[in-house]
Amino acid sequence: MNLFRNHRNRVFSAAAFVVIAALIVFGPISASPSNAQSQTQDAAAIKFEFDVASVKPSNPNAVGGFMTIPGPGAVSDTFSVKNLTPIMLIRSACGIPMGAADSRIAGAPSWLSSEKYDVEAKIDSSVVEQLKKLSPDQRSLAQQHMLQALLADRFKLVIHRETKELPMYTLVIAKNGPKLQESKPEDAPPQDGGRGRGGRGGNWLRMTGRGGPITGHMAAVADLSELLSVLLGRPVQDKTGLTGKYDFTLQWTPDEGQQGPNFPGDSAGASAPAAPESNGPSIFTALQEQLGLKLESGKGPVEIIVIDHVERPSGN
Repeated sequence: MNLFRNHRNRVFSAAAFVVIAALIVFGPISASPSNAQSQTQDAAAIKFEFDVASVKPSNPNAVGGFMTIPGPGAVSDTFSVKNLTPIMLIRSACGIPMGAADSRIAGAPSWLSSEKYDVEAKIDSSVVEQLKKLSPDQRSLAQQHMLQALLADRFKLVIHRETKELPMYTLVIAKNGPKLQESKPEDAPPQDGGRGRGGRGGNWLRMTGRGGPITGHMAAVADLSELLSVLLGRPVQDKTGLTGKYDFTLQWTPDEGQQGPNFPGDSAGASAPAAPESNGPSIFTALQEQLGLKLESGKGPVEIIVIDHVERPSGN
């Protein structure tokens, strides 16, 4: 279970539709076994939690919303949320993509998806220093526990996990084989907005607007399957067996059912990206024609979150 799957800052807003971008900038770093063991011992010696936290109902006239989460390169002492529903926080705390189907969470009262809150939380400097020493995966786990603890404390949230047979897709290699181009790190294009490591290179996967395109550089197929899960509203399991890093662009026209997973910050008054061309291929056809991959529909075991108890937050 991985809360902050992104290894950079996450910012959600309606105008830029960066909730998708937040899920698709990847740059994993691996620690050596000896370092990992030492970091695990460090993590066990300190209690990862927010020092202080404020939870307040949002301004009812506020438009859009965002969540900022510090990435591994620059661990911040602040966690900030503006105008988001508690269900979005629960999704993050439990590692469920923001656009995933509602069937992944059971027992949620309606107010979790309708009421909106602002959260400001601070992390003690000693905890920040310990977070900096962890590997990205260990830091993600620690940050996940911190948000879970905040929800348990302020919303009295109690959950358990179950496995349920749900509709899902399997990503496989199409009949004529993959059409993905292996990445060449030396040919890495410059990154806009400073997203690449050092301004150039790095591995990333991003999407512009609701209808794409999806562009990847040194991207893993497993990361693509995660993004497809968000777009299609159901889990996508990668069974391609492809373990390399690839450069690609995927262009398609979304069906009506793919136009609007409920992302943070969406609102009637917010600006939206331009609509894609109406005569383009579906995402299923585009995957086969452009990448040599295929989505197969079926059912499979999916972990779901069951809410046993939750309350509106107490006063600060």
